[in-house]
Amino acid sequence: MSALLVPPGRVSRERGRGTTLRTITARTYRAFLASPEGASLGAGFLQLPSWADVKEDWRAQLLGWGPDPEAGALEGVALVLLRQLRGTRKYFAYLPEGPVADWSDPDLDGWLDPLLEHLRRTGAFAVRIGPSPAYRSWDAAVLKPLAAPGRRLGDVLASEVDPLGTAVADRLRARGWRRPGGDGAGAHGDAQPRHVFRVPLAGRTTQDLWSGLNQEWRRNVRRAAREGVEVVVGGPAELPEFHRLLGITERRDGFRLGRSLAYYERQYAALNAEEPGRMKLYLARHGGEVLAAHTMITVGRRAWYQTGASADHRREVRPSNALQWRMLSDAHALGADVYDMRGVPSTLDPAERAYGLLRWKLGTGGRVVETLGEWETALGGSANHTLHRAFQAYLNRR
Repeated sequence: MSALLVPPGRVSRERGRGTTLRTITARTYRAFLASPEGASLGAGFLQLPSWADVKEDWRAQLLGWGPDPEAGALEGVALVLLRQLRGTRKYFAYLPEGPVADWSDPDLDGWLDPLLEHLRRTGAFAVRIGPSPAYRSWDAAVLKPLAAPGRRLGDVLASEVDPLGTAVADRLRARGWRRPGGDGAGAHGDAQPRHVFRVPLAGRTTQDLWSGLNQEWRRNVRRAAREGVEVVVGGPAELPEFHRLLGITERRDGFRLGRSLAYYERQYAALNAEEPGRMKLYLARHGGEVLAAHTMITVGRRAWYQTGASADHRREVRPSNALQWRMLSDAHALGADVYDMRGVPSTLDPAERAYGLLRWKLGTGGRVVETLGEWETALGGSANHTLHRAFQAYLNRR
């Protein structure tokens, strides 16, 4: 369903700065993201207006704040997804990997408080956000030799700690925000991955990227080429085959995304209607058969490997390595600054099944980044706090 663009109603203002918070149109929202000011904030695909069309079971609002939001004079934007709590007129508000804001702004309350007040008046009993700053990161070269029984990422000294991420976490915590899964590195509760894997592209040549792959990856990519693996960009007609392979992958690797074919068809249509080529489906063929299929999404100067699927047979011809090298190369050619391979586990224990995914991504020579994760708060009043506790208990039972 389309985003529910609520007509501009009550106005919230930041004191002393003349900044206004209002609902805005998708056109105004997109124009801001495309502007130099908006592009510098690095919005992810989960904060695009088109993502509201993907999440059909949620209502959506597009919000913007700045000197004159309706005229396009903006400082930040947010896609808010609203899920109604059964039996009530109240909503859980979710801003996946958002809002799109300047988190280094010393006046955090200046734009965050009006946002929360607007959501409270909309009927939300609680809100979950995903601040964009990173917390800390580990280079692949540091992690690979440190794999050991029982070891986790948090046991290893980080290659870099982001002072902004640390400051934002402290400021949110002081204002009563809490992580839904707790503060521990192995805690669960976030809807989006807290640990992601990113390959830096800015300032690097294609040869630099090739040299950054470890020996095993280079060998596998070469083998795929020798075996005749062909990588092509498919289209919506190949989505059923992608979804079939995804089911095989889920059964083999012991996870379940639970997404229907219709979900991916809706996603492909919505993102590409917003900007042609925004979501691409890459296929690895061998002997006329599709052995692997991966999706890539690009927004501005960022690219994401979103979902991967592969067959159980002929894995020795390394179709997934061939796909990733092509996608990495294409992201670089498009001018992306970073190629985000999305979630990785926090374990460094080779005996754990999940470690295999981390080990595979480490071979690209990038880095594991621990994001700030997601944060929740109830929106004032004893009734909202009670509903929030009940909602958390429900999620914990799932």
